[in-house]
Order: sequence, then C-alpha cells, then structure tokens
Amino acid sequence: MTIELLYATLFFILGIIMGSFYNVVGYRLPNNISLIKPSSHCPNCNKKLGFFELIPIISYIIQFGKCKKCKQRISIFYPIIELSSGLLFALSYLVFGLTSELFVALVFSSTLLIVILTDIKYMIISDEVLLFSGIMIIIGRLMTDYEITALLLNIIIPFMFLLIVKISGDFFFKKESLGGGDVKLMIVIGLALGWQTSIITVAFASFIALPISLVILAVKKTNVIPFGPFLSLASLILYYFSIDFTVIFNLLVNV
Repeated sequence: MTIELLYATLFFILGIIMGSFYNVVGYRLPNNISLIKPSSHCPNCNKKLGFFELIPIISYIIQFGKCKKCKQRISIFYPIIELSSGLLFALSYLVFGLTSELFVALVFSSTLLIVILTDIKYMIISDEVLLFSGIMIIIGRLMTDYEITALLLNIIIPFMFLLIVKISGDFFFKKESLGGGDVKLMIVIGLALGWQTSIITVAFASFIALPISLVILAVKKTNVIPFGPFLSLASLILYYFSIDFTVIFNLLVNV
C-alpha cells in the first residue's frame, strides 16, 4: 500500500467517524438538544446504544437498518452522511494533500453535510454551525498569506448578493423565496470559494434544483423546497473540481 493510499484510507476512516458525529449534530441542534447529554439512544424506544450499535455504516448494515430493541427503522440518512463524510475526507486529502487548504476542505465539506442534513429534514440551517465553520475557515485562510481585504470581500459580497436576490424574490412572489439560513450560508461558501465563484454557485445550484423541484412539485404537490442542499452540492462540485470564475470565463470566451 502506497503512503498516499494509506493516508487516504485513514482520512476515510476519520471521515466516517466524524460523519457519525455530524448525524448527532444534525438531529440535536435543530431540536434544541444538548450535543453531550443524553448519550446516543434510539429516538423511538430510548434504548441506550452500545458500542456495537455505534460503529459507522457497519452497525446499520448488521442491524438491517433497524433498532435492535424496538425494530423501528433507522433513517437511511445516517449511513449516507457517514459514507459521504468518509469519501469527502479522503477526497480532500487526495486533492489538497497535507496543506492548510486541507484544513479548509475538511471544515467546509463537514459544514455542507450538516447543512444538507438539517435543511432536508427540518428546513433549518443552524447559525451555530455556520458561525463555527466560518471562524475555522477564516483561521485556515489566515494560516496562509491571504489578504484581509480579500477575506472581507469574500464575506460581504456573497452575503449581499443572495440577500438582494432574496429581497427581490420575496417582493416578486409575495412570500419568502429564500430562507435566512441560505443567505448566511453564502458567507461560508464565499470564504471557501471566493466571492466570484460563490456567485456562480448560486446559478449552478439553481440549475441543479430546477428539474428536481419540478419532480417534487409533481409528486408531492408542494413548491416549498430547501435551497441549502442545492447550494451545498453545487459548492462541493465547484470546490473539488477547482472550477472557479476564471475557468468558466475562459470557457465562455472560447465558445
């Protein structure tokens, strides 16, 4: 096994472990429950989970996706978030190596996974998660020679851009078009991607959301759909494939 594959494997294992914690955060924060107490338990029968019931992904498979005691089905979100976290942690190492950008990548991907989880399940993007991740990414950026002016622009411009979009949408549709959490999420996206690429993220997210929204509208007869997961997915694609404003501009010029 090469050293690179070894490190990628270790990051994958770390990622699935952290993914298990993100499931806790994604469930407890929106429900105003302490992250520390009570200990992990079945939300249906309150059975305290033992060690072999807390092994990421494996426990879900062994238990056939059900609680050992009450046989209540366990949400598929749990193994999906754990696996996604493992894959993103490994990908972060493979793309950025052992650099300061790896730290940013781990914080950014972790944040977006929690956002996807809470916005889909509860239509909530927790301020605590955004604040913590924003501070961590700023620290990561300051570990390099990142200019303070650029840092401020990456915070202000994406936030103001989506805020204007939200205000315009609210006025045009006569109802809330975007949640406040989506607007605040743009700060974290701007810190990770830069203000120019973060604006492209909004357009890319809308492109991804359109066909999915039409399907949901046809099936569930509702047009209330969280935008945070689409922003998150678009951001992850642009970030890991290093698709920034310059790349897109050059593509458009050469068309």
